[in-house]
Amino acid sequence: MALLSQLTALLPFLVSFASLPVCGAQNEGVLNAEIGRLNNQSLLWGPYRPNLYFGVRPRIPRSLATGLLWAKVDNYVNVQDSFRYTCEQNEGMAGYGWDEYDTRKGGVQHIHDAGNMIDITTEFVKVPGGGHGGSWAARIKGEPRDDAPSDLKTTVVFYLTSEALGEVLEVAPDGDETGFEGDVTFVGRSGVLGDYKLVVTKGKGDHPNSDHPISPRRDLEKTMVQSLTVPTEHLWQAKQVLFQQLKAGVDEIIQEYGADNAPPPWQVYLLGNKPSVGNAHLVQKVFEGPFEFDILFSSGSAGKDTTSEDLTREIKTTTEVFNDRFIDVFAPQAPFSSDKYRKFGRSMLSNLAGGIGYFYGHHVVDRSYAPEYEEENEGFWEETAEARARKQEQLEGPYELFSSIPSRPFFPRGFLWDEGFHLLPIADWDIDLTLEIVKSWYNLMDDDGWIAREQILGDEARSKVPPEFQVQYPHYANPPTLYLVLEEFTERLQKTNGSQQVGKEEVLSEYPVLENAHVDNPSLGIEYLRSLYPLLRRQFLWFKKTQFGDIKSYDREAYSTKEAYRWRGRSVQHILTSGLDDYPRPQPPHPGELHVDLMSWMGMMARSLAKIADFVGLPEDVQEYNKVLDGISHNLVDLHWSESAGCFCDATIDDFEEHTLVCHKGYISIFPFLLGLLQPDDPKLGKLLDLLGDKGELFSPHGIRSLSQKSEFYGTDENYWRSPVWINMNYLAIVQLRNYVLQSGPYSHKAKDLYVKLRKNVVETVYQSWEETGFAWEQYNPETGKGQRTQHFTGWTSLVVKVMALDDLSWWTGGHARDEL
Repeated sequence: MALLSQLTALLPFLVSFASLPVCGAQNEGVLNAEIGRLNNQSLLWGPYRPNLYFGVRPRIPRSLATGLLWAKVDNYVNVQDSFRYTCEQNEGMAGYGWDEYDTRKGGVQHIHDAGNMIDITTEFVKVPGGGHGGSWAARIKGEPRDDAPSDLKTTVVFYLTSEALGEVLEVAPDGDETGFEGDVTFVGRSGVLGDYKLVVTKGKGDHPNSDHPISPRRDLEKTMVQSLTVPTEHLWQAKQVLFQQLKAGVDEIIQEYGADNAPPPWQVYLLGNKPSVGNAHLVQKVFEGPFEFDILFSSGSAGKDTTSEDLTREIKTTTEVFNDRFIDVFAPQAPFSSDKYRKFGRSMLSNLAGGIGYFYGHHVVDRSYAPEYEEENEGFWEETAEARARKQEQLEGPYELFSSIPSRPFFPRGFLWDEGFHLLPIADWDIDLTLEIVKSWYNLMDDDGWIAREQILGDEARSKVPPEFQVQYPHYANPPTLYLVLEEFTERLQKTNGSQQVGKEEVLSEYPVLENAHVDNPSLGIEYLRSLYPLLRRQFLWFKKTQFGDIKSYDREAYSTKEAYRWRGRSVQHILTSGLDDYPRPQPPHPGELHVDLMSWMGMMARSLAKIADFVGLPEDVQEYNKVLDGISHNLVDLHWSESAGCFCDATIDDFEEHTLVCHKGYISIFPFLLGLLQPDDPKLGKLLDLLGDKGELFSPHGIRSLSQKSEFYGTDENYWRSPVWINMNYLAIVQLRNYVLQSGPYSHKAKDLYVKLRKNVVETVYQSWEETGFAWEQYNPETGKGQRTQHFTGWTSLVVKVMALDDLSWWTGGHARDEL
């Protein structure tokens, strides 16, 4: 059993610690190191190539990497367009993704390939044992769809590469010159992985026939292997490598038999069998009708080979454990307690976790520090455009990142502001995995405190990004959403009374589970925060240094002369760095602008850091952050509140060099509410709730609109953040509404009514679109509720899992409510 195996691996080490007082840093250090090692072992392997429909690799640079390709081969013309490999938006898919998936154990994915008339199932499990992350196995199944012919011809190619220079894979000599009648075995050795074996089994399924003279050399009953030596920088281009080899085979056929005497297409597009030593191998099978085969990876350190029986047993256990644990962690509450919502929730969580990937490579950075990038002059956006046009960017790295991506087909890379939202559900499921991802991001920080907002690492990642968006600039920020996760983590630690353990003896948990080791053993959590804190502080100070707003030059009247902020990286139509891209801002841009959303993020950041600093015993830093938070709380009112508009607004400088507010009602207007910066008895809260609940402004049957219907910019131009419903912002609103219900205040009843309605509207919108299309979407139409823009957007849209798990509160009539968040 997967869980039992994990605990069994953990207990021998921990038994010597159980019930013993831990007094010294040495024992804590040993425990910390061992938990770290076990975490790395259980997380080493995975389908960490989420840009592919299925691709397994370890969290190791330049290592073994695999991928799966398939195509319908019933004609000569369309085969090239029929091959599936990288996730794409327009490939005739009727939905795809993980129905159940746990990053430490594995899961089941279904791919409904309507274009190729076949449903592909990939089952993946980890088999603990030995070092090097243990072993793993995958089962690939194909089932023709209802509209497919009974003799549907499908070719499947398994691609495996060894990225490290000098490390090669060898094919065991089990076949002959016409192919492999049984299993195909690869033997490899890696400096990091040690000795290993990978077996592609013969599998089950019928094969098409051919009486063409080439059949003895291209035997459709057998598995074909072609081994190649490919330049390392091109190993990721599996489709191109395959097409080159297929073309060479087609050319041979035409030369020998002529175009008029070619074999059937399923044989034309069959590779010749050429196994050898190489760093890239293509393993090809051709089936007629349904099929199934296994991929079995065995670590030499495990002491035994992984078998198909192991795979069958582990996938059954993994499914059972996942379904039981989902109910424990994310049981949907009324009115979402029926089976259909549980199925929906399992899918959303699984696809969020299934989008976790490992990325490695260089990224493109402009460190010219051109004076234009200070954005101090009027017309600064024209100056910065000229500076960018000088193209002073260079490659930096290589770096590595462990990250949960927003969308497998369209955004298969790390996004800084998305990540915090992604990790909120993952943290409920597996806080130690969450902390690994957070740590991975902070390992990317430079000496100044900057982290690039998009992590486009390596040629494969850059292949999905237009050149003009590849360059990262070290004066550009992004919303610091990781602090949302760290704040929740700190609060969880406090609930375990971890704060009382600082400097005192602690009894270690006798049976810690890796998913929660840093909470179950507060010393681990405290040490994690203590080691991360210097980076958090550096980042905070970088924000204050680079994203400051100008108060003094314009004689603005404010409680604090320091707390004002402005996003850098603005153009006339966009502030991409804010995350809200085309949301209307003051026109024309001005160096005296102040942005209320950034001010709110800084307040949340200061609040979170005060909690963390208090937790790790830094009282002077706590005072500093509280002073910043106090200044922000006052300056939000002094610099951004409009009594006449009844909301918060961006500010700019008018023609008379005076401070003036520019109010575009929408997400920006309610940001201090969204981040919990308002007191429950603040009259401004009441006005924001009126705005949020106004059906003529922001409230829609499908969630809170990004921009008021009454705005002149509603639905205009790109219409990216100018009307659509975004689930991350709606999640923040739902959580804060609930918080204000549970706090005593004059607006708790209004908050309760909005909470109940908004929670239902958001969940039903995402669910209905998922049911109709098979996908989660980037955003939702506020009029129709239809999903739009990027499909398979299982990043922050998966926050609906947390929303469904929140208590109903429709029963609440006042007084104390139970706290079940």
